[in-house]
Order: sequence, then structure tokens, then C-alpha cells
Amino acid sequence: MSKICEFQYTDFKSDLSVRWCPGCGDHAILNSVQKAMARLNVQPHNVAVISGIGCSSRFPYYMNTYGFHTIHGRAAAVASGVKVANPKLQVWEITGDGDALAIGGNHFIHLIRRNIDINVILFNNQIYGLTKGQYSPTSKRGFISKTSPFGTVEDPFKPGQLALGAGSQFFARTVDKELKLSVDIMVEAAKHKGTSIVEVLQNCVIYNDKTHEAITDKKHKADRTIVLHHGEKMIFGENKDKGLVLDENHNLKAVTIGKDGYTMEDILVHDAHNYHVSMHRKLSNMEYPELPVALGVIRSVDEHIYDEDVETQLQEIQEKTTISTFEEMVNSGETWEVK
Repeated sequence: MSKICEFQYTDFKSDLSVRWCPGCGDHAILNSVQKAMARLNVQPHNVAVISGIGCSSRFPYYMNTYGFHTIHGRAAAVASGVKVANPKLQVWEITGDGDALAIGGNHFIHLIRRNIDINVILFNNQIYGLTKGQYSPTSKRGFISKTSPFGTVEDPFKPGQLALGAGSQFFARTVDKELKLSVDIMVEAAKHKGTSIVEVLQNCVIYNDKTHEAITDKKHKADRTIVLHHGEKMIFGENKDKGLVLDENHNLKAVTIGKDGYTMEDILVHDAHNYHVSMHRKLSNMEYPELPVALGVIRSVDEHIYDEDVETQLQEIQEKTTISTFEEMVNSGETWEVK
């Protein structure tokens, strides 16, 4: 018998006016997270939303949960402390491509390495929006901005490649305006034990409008993206007649089913739970126009969880210790008498 949902998504809305630009993709992401929390049937007072600095970092103000608007790049550090201090809380970190991958890059990779049970939503609009349009760590080579008027000569970070390289056991990708897909992914991220990274391809209507349009417009998205489902064939296309195979060099290749001798039997099956990360890296790195961009849960693997291990360790130490007072603790190690 299914559990009755006690909450509506409106239960997670605060009474503050949402102060994002009209048309900003952040509105859709906020709506998706609130709907996911309602589906998860989590009580608002058992949720903490932690953010850094950026347009997306206003998020905690719009949630009827606990929240903490921290400083630039430090959301992961604060979220880690919150989760380890109170493991019963469901902790969500809200961050952007600049906040997480530039000044916060060190915290980002070590959060993943430790595998703390935190859900990270990485808004990727390939621009610094709050500070008025500088190029970011995910901006494309040649991108013209206020800080690269002749085009940036840097290659961008790929969030999936970075996360998986740091040891991420859960990585997923969605698009801001794909609400159903986003809600499904947020629910899966919350259910996963350990650090979950969800990259959201998000649009900034002011400083980088339509940056993801090539793969997200209604006319082309079915042929330029692929939504992955664990245990299912990796097929895509308006008519579901395209799929992914491995070529003779073990690289992913998009083919048309029924042409050049390819049949449905040749199409690869997605295994999000495969411990070996090589295929997940290939999928996360796919880019249009060579290949469709992968959406959905790309990797979901169980591993040791930092906050659970800390809690277990503390319980074991407390059961064995003979120290009962603060004074005994201070004098339990090496001490010196200063005269």
C-alpha cells in the first residue's frame, strides 16, 4: 500500500516574493525542488537548504524550510558541517557554475570525495549572472563577455567530467524547463545515500540567453538529447529510432535503428549502477552535434558515506571511553605545567 502524501509543493513555498528576472530558469528549478520534496513526503522542518553566492543562491529565502545563505564558494563547506552535526536533516546545496567550480572548486571536489549525504543542485548557465555577465568556468571557448571582449581562450570545465573524476557516486543532468524530468531526478538524488550531484542546464535571459537552445528547443530536443533510464535501451529521437552503440574503438556512436545493419539488439542498455565509471564518463561527456547530450541519472552507485561513518565512530568511542568530564578530557593527553 502506497504511503499517503501529507504535503503539497505549496507547503515548501515561503511567503517572500521571488526576486529573479522574469523568464529566468531558476523559477522552474525552484518549482521542481518543491514538487520533489512534496513527493518525498519530507517534513519542512527536517530540510536545510544551503547556498553560496549568485542568483541561484537566493534559493533558501523562497523555501519554507531551514536555510543558510553563506558566502561565495563556501556552500559545500557549510552544508557539510550541517549534515555531520545533524545527520537526520535532509540537506540541499544550491550553487552555480561560478560559485561551485571557481572559488568553490576545492570544496566541491572534497565534498564529493568524502561522499557526504548532501544533494547538490548545480545551476549551469555558463555565465556569472549576479555580477553582471563575466565568463564562468563553464563558458565555451571563444565566448564573448564583459571579461572576455575578444572571446575567452580557455577551455571550460565539464561538470560531469569533474564530478566523476572526483569520485562522484551519483551524477545526473536535467534542463530547467523539463519539469517532470527534473522532479524525477531530484527525487532520485534525495533517495541516494551519499553526495548527489545534479547539473541543471539553466538559462540566464539577461546575460546568456538561449545558451542551451540548440538542445532544448521543442523542435530539436528529441534528436539532440537522450534521457537515460537504468536498465533500458539507450534510444532517442522524435520517432525513437536512434540509439547508442560502441564503435570499433570503444567510443560511443549514434546510429539509426534499421539502417546500416543496426538493429534494436545492437543498442546499449544503460547501467547507472555499474561500479566501473568508464561508461558513465563517456555518457556525461557527450556533446551536440557529435552526439546527443545525456539527461537523466547517469551514475548511481552505493559507497561508504562520510556522515554515517562519523556517527558510527562517535558512538563506538563514547561506548569505550572512561572520560566523564571536560577536565578529564583536557588532562587525558600530554600536559605541561608552565611555571
